[in-house]
Amino acid sequence: MTRGPLAGLGILVTRPAHQAAHLAELIRQAGGKPILFPALEIVDLPDLQRLHALIERLDQFDLAIFISPNAVHKALNLIRAQRALPPHLKIAAIGKGSRKALEQFGVKDVIAPTQRSDSEALLERPELQNIAGLHIVIFRGDGGRELLGDVLAQRGAHLEYAECYRRQKPQADNSALRYLWARNELNAVTVTSTEALRNLYDIAGKLCQQWFKKTPVFVTHERIARTARELGLEQVYVTEDGDEGIVASIQAWRERNK
Repeated sequence: MTRGPLAGLGILVTRPAHQAAHLAELIRQAGGKPILFPALEIVDLPDLQRLHALIERLDQFDLAIFISPNAVHKALNLIRAQRALPPHLKIAAIGKGSRKALEQFGVKDVIAPTQRSDSEALLERPELQNIAGLHIVIFRGDGGRELLGDVLAQRGAHLEYAECYRRQKPQADNSALRYLWARNELNAVTVTSTEALRNLYDIAGKLCQQWFKKTPVFVTHERIARTARELGLEQVYVTEDGDEGIVASIQAWRERNK
């Protein structure tokens, strides 16, 4: 019999497939059963010509900001194949995951929030206050929130975006979800982006949406929680930061509801 604080719980992991392993392993170590169901896909851009041209001009920038671990991996692999990072270029990241990814590439002294992982927290950093006249590039996926760039421009920075991947909804059906919910084997859901939440709700369809609304959902930001409540989800919990924080929050919930 499986033991641990999450024993007997089937927990849906909705991260993109290549980012799900660590969270799944933490759930497994705590005795839970991770159910991998990517609600978001990260795919390459069809044309990298503009990105390659920007990488050639990296010496013109004072600061490079990486929005996500995906942005780090996509951009740094391309940069390394093309050139070295300019020694004067300062590097910033939205949060712990992106900072850790940068450190794996050997990038040190990363400017990043120490508490929350969002644009608002990064904008509070002292290094981003007096930036008038600085040239800043933001590595990100296509689209996304404009808050960071808008505020930096308001503070007088010269801003460019470097889009290095696309996000899309997976081509998936709800048969696996329907089977697990019907057998009471899907007991909690983890979601780490608003886009993934909307995709999952859409994929679930009308029948599964009724189960979804009753299932505890653990999200990593209040912004995702607001969207969840708008969709009618009834048990929404904002977790601590990072994969460890997600698992700790599920364990705390389990302990409260014994």
